[in-house]
Amino acid sequence: MRGVRGAALALLLAAALGPARPHPQCLDFKPPFRPPRGLAFCRRYAEFGCCDLRRDRALLQRFYRLSARLDGPTYAACAGHLQDLLCQECSPYAAHLYDAEDPSTPVRTIPGLCQDYCLQVWQKCRSIFHYLSGDQELIALENNAAKFCRYLSLEDTDYCFPHLLANQNLNQNLGLVTADAEGCLQLCLTEVANGLCNPVAMVHANDGTHRFFIAEQVGLVWTYLPNRSRLEKPFLNISEAVLTSPWEGDERGFLGIVFHPKFKFNGKVYVYYSVQVHYEERIRISEFRISPADMNALDHGSERIILEIEEPASNHNGGELLFGDDGYLYIFTGDGGMAGDPFGTFGNAQNKSTLLGKVLRIDVNNNDRGPLYRIPPDNPFLNDPKARPEIYAYGVRNMWRCSFDRGEPRTKEGKGRLFCGDVGQNKYEEIDIVEKGKNYGWRAREGFSCYDKKLCMNSSMDDVLPIYAYPHKMGKSVTGGYVYRGCESPNLNGLYIFGDFMSGRLMSLKEDHATGDWQYSEICMGTGQTCMFPGLINNYYQYIISFAEDEAGELYFMSTGVPSATAPHGVVYKVVDTSRRAPPGKCRIEPLPVKVKSKRIPFVPKEKLIMKTPTPRPRLRAVTEAPWGGRPGSGTPRTPAGDWVAQVPPPPGNRSRTSTTPAPNGRASKPRKGAERRGQRRKKKPPSTAPPLQNGAVRLMQHQNHGQSWGRVEVYIDGEWGTVCDDGWSSLGAAVVCRQLGFPYVVRASKKAEFGEGTSLRILLDDVQCSGQEKTLLECAHADIGTHNCSHEEDAGVVCSREEVAEW
Repeated sequence: MRGVRGAALALLLAAALGPARPHPQCLDFKPPFRPPRGLAFCRRYAEFGCCDLRRDRALLQRFYRLSARLDGPTYAACAGHLQDLLCQECSPYAAHLYDAEDPSTPVRTIPGLCQDYCLQVWQKCRSIFHYLSGDQELIALENNAAKFCRYLSLEDTDYCFPHLLANQNLNQNLGLVTADAEGCLQLCLTEVANGLCNPVAMVHANDGTHRFFIAEQVGLVWTYLPNRSRLEKPFLNISEAVLTSPWEGDERGFLGIVFHPKFKFNGKVYVYYSVQVHYEERIRISEFRISPADMNALDHGSERIILEIEEPASNHNGGELLFGDDGYLYIFTGDGGMAGDPFGTFGNAQNKSTLLGKVLRIDVNNNDRGPLYRIPPDNPFLNDPKARPEIYAYGVRNMWRCSFDRGEPRTKEGKGRLFCGDVGQNKYEEIDIVEKGKNYGWRAREGFSCYDKKLCMNSSMDDVLPIYAYPHKMGKSVTGGYVYRGCESPNLNGLYIFGDFMSGRLMSLKEDHATGDWQYSEICMGTGQTCMFPGLINNYYQYIISFAEDEAGELYFMSTGVPSATAPHGVVYKVVDTSRRAPPGKCRIEPLPVKVKSKRIPFVPKEKLIMKTPTPRPRLRAVTEAPWGGRPGSGTPRTPAGDWVAQVPPPPGNRSRTSTTPAPNGRASKPRKGAERRGQRRKKKPPSTAPPLQNGAVRLMQHQNHGQSWGRVEVYIDGEWGTVCDDGWSSLGAAVVCRQLGFPYVVRASKKAEFGEGTSLRILLDDVQCSGQEKTLLECAHADIGTHNCSHEEDAGVVCSREEVAEW
């Protein structure tokens, strides 16, 4: 996987190996398909197999040529056998019949025959083998029935012809997506790109070139050509402007990118990223134009700021940008951060006078003159004097990855539906279909349950329930996906595929058109021979950051083993269903030529197919460090400086409450309930080289920049990290923390989980009262260690500075 496999984190989603699973495969080493038109000769395989009409006609012509060489009696006795033998090329198990599962092995000239059938053919028709095969070793055995049929036998007798036709295990559900005993859909992956630093988005230009563009959280966007080679020069580099940090799980950074629907003509691209203006954090939506000198680079001097929104906290930043079929730009913002949307009477999400916690829709067309954007005339709150006219929908917490449904390829049913994953607070993650003017319930509701009970009972809310919600025992940070509408895996058509950042689960929903309900199925990586096709793998890195479609509609997702903006462990995977492919030629694309001025870096896959599930199943291990540096394709990251070791804030898109927090001395803490998945495989990271921690050590779990540091306070006591409750918390306690961290000044003490909840930790200190002169918080007056009467909604924080600051 990586240069040093100990630094890798692989995840094998598979059940323990049971009986061998069927493995349909054609002679081109690909899955079988459903012929678009009926077959005239090999009719047995007209519904499903390995021959299209062209190949069927070629076999028929070969049958005519061979049968012309037979005399009348031989033709009458053997024509049926000749047809059967020729048509095994069309069998969905052709690769097994011809011993061709491995591309490196020679293909047999005669399919594998069952002993009784072989003897029957040998007795009446052995002369036809002279015409069928040029294998001299076979012909030499012609007069010895036992040796002849042994030569034509298969090691795996389940696949011999014709018994495989009646083999229930091989023919049951043939051509359908494979599922294990628990109903988990078995899919496979192709590695597409690697060595990326937290790849947060992958988009295409919809210009016929079939390039794809991958954005990293640090503010770099890379161009990839259809052959998966990467251009050395970035498509965009605004890393100097983007606000983020190397801390694992920092939610700020470059978060979204989208090409204008008319990019081919106007060259416009829109991006969504975090910035800091003075001491104020903002989200910024900007417009760039393509460089007139290079079609694979944006003109960095062309940036126009379309919209900026102040962020009161550093989490819940939203980050999605989409263009709808209506030509308008959709912007998805978070609720402003902290915990429980504590802003104002009802929170930002329910407050239509603010842009936070909303889905926005604006018109950026024809904006070269006049205003940078206009309000679409049918926006739902255009005439509400108390509402911002940009609002399209409201009541969202932090929608992390949304997508428009392309619609069923033939009927276009479902086209234009807007699916979103909205990250929950304490109990549930949800999937919503967003519609104009609707209220999606936060903070009154989380999933299907009430969060703010008083607000939830307000009948005037008229909020829309999600189509699906799942509890935190399954995962704690949803990553929205796509309804599959691609060509290559027809069995996946209509399946909404999404994931969870924290647990690493891949999941799917399928609409029941009769009832309107959505049926859930988990997705696992294929076991046994399911993924034994050239170029396929069955494992991925745990932290599922984002999903994507290419220009042809095929589905991808991005994940990493180390959720840090500077750790080059991100990989992009393409989702593949091996149960059935599209007919040959149907999905062929002819990309338009691309003028390349930058050096091409060939793609080198690093991931491998894993054939065995480990026994006993290993438990997930928490991440312990955030390595520095590296670009796509770089080697093993250096061990980070001690300042960064073991700082694990929450994952991108979720939300400070769900951080993976390490235990000291490089030993990972136990996984949270629900984190362990059946058959998971994760590689250990190298042990930390940080010095042993002392009781009373502290760290801040958020941000450091420009001589200041601020965040949630975590304290180390008796071998574990924990949080501090804000009962009694004051600037005197904050002074102790700041001084321990090397900051001479306290700007202020923070309360009410302003910098996020440390829900994966215990609350270790409560009722802390300091004089300000203590060396550690343990020297201050406090309740017994681990004894408290508060919740994580009262986690304490601080803002420290190296210079005296009048206000912050």
